[in-house]
Amino acid sequence: MTQGAGLEPAMRTATVRDFRVPPLPAPAHVHDAEQASPYAPGDEPDGYTPTQRDLPVISRDGGPGDTVVVRTVREPLPADSEGGLGPLYVVGDVHGYLDELLAALCAQGLIDAEGKWAAGNARLWFLGDFTDRGPDGIGVIDLVMRLSAEAAAAGGYCKALMGNHELLLIGAKRFGDTPVNSGAGTATFQAAWLLNGGQKADMDRLQDVHLQWMSRLDAMELEDDHLLVHSDTTAYLDYGDSLEAVNDTVRETLTRNDADECWDLFRKFTKRFAFRDESGPQAVQELLGVFGGHRIVHGHSPIPYLLGEVGGEDGDDGPRTVIEGPHVYADGLAVAMDGGVTMAGKLLVVQLPLAD
Repeated sequence: MTQGAGLEPAMRTATVRDFRVPPLPAPAHVHDAEQASPYAPGDEPDGYTPTQRDLPVISRDGGPGDTVVVRTVREPLPADSEGGLGPLYVVGDVHGYLDELLAALCAQGLIDAEGKWAAGNARLWFLGDFTDRGPDGIGVIDLVMRLSAEAAAAGGYCKALMGNHELLLIGAKRFGDTPVNSGAGTATFQAAWLLNGGQKADMDRLQDVHLQWMSRLDAMELEDDHLLVHSDTTAYLDYGDSLEAVNDTVRETLTRNDADECWDLFRKFTKRFAFRDESGPQAVQELLGVFGGHRIVHGHSPIPYLLGEVGGEDGDDGPRTVIEGPHVYADGLAVAMDGGVTMAGKLLVVQLPLAD
């Protein structure tokens, strides 16, 4: 993929200081996440957020140094024969990788070979980030919208949460190059979208129905005592003290169509790593205490980065990390679901609850 496709020359020096992103170079054929982070895990400055330009590259083939995290229930739970709730599944960040998503859903028996819903009254939740970096973000949104209708007709449901990349795409479409106050200088949604993997093909195919669907997504939900969110941050507390309050506030913010308000929402949803270090369990407990549940399930931060065990660049002979399942951490209170598909990792679709 060529970075900066469709980018005007004047935009190539744009810098979004909130994300510590270096100036975008002239177009060149590079891999997503081609550069390693300039900081060691745990040593990042306050507020530092990796992007596709500084997350590590992860190889698909294994080696002696591979890390495999597998904690999934392999046998599907029996569905309620009297029309009750079926088994619960969650999907990590997709980022436009439609083919990988179809394969993962089919492997779990959620769709058939034609891509149609095949799971009866099962419940399926997507944790956000459908677009950017990968080749077909709009195709992913179209699939999720269609599966939502098919699942409902079969007695189950397919739902989705708001990710920071949904906010980014909405902002890029609505506000373009309108300057916003980033808190660290002037920024624009358009520049941030391009610097964080925005795909011209997605923008060209983006329709009002997609924007309306994304704008109505919930930010968080509680399912079977699991608190489902996109981002591993406590910033949700800034928007309310209940699930309903947070979801209403996010939707109302988007409805007001104020560029600075939307930017602040995007910026907060882009924060990460709140559950990773020694204070992580306390941060999770704070969220669970307010919103409910016994365990939080999130996407957003790739598992390889959470583990601090990263692979080298292509051609490097160093150890490589392979992710095969979700990562349980923060004293067992948090489950990370972003397998790093944008870094040649795995797109995760798993059934909850996880095996002990």
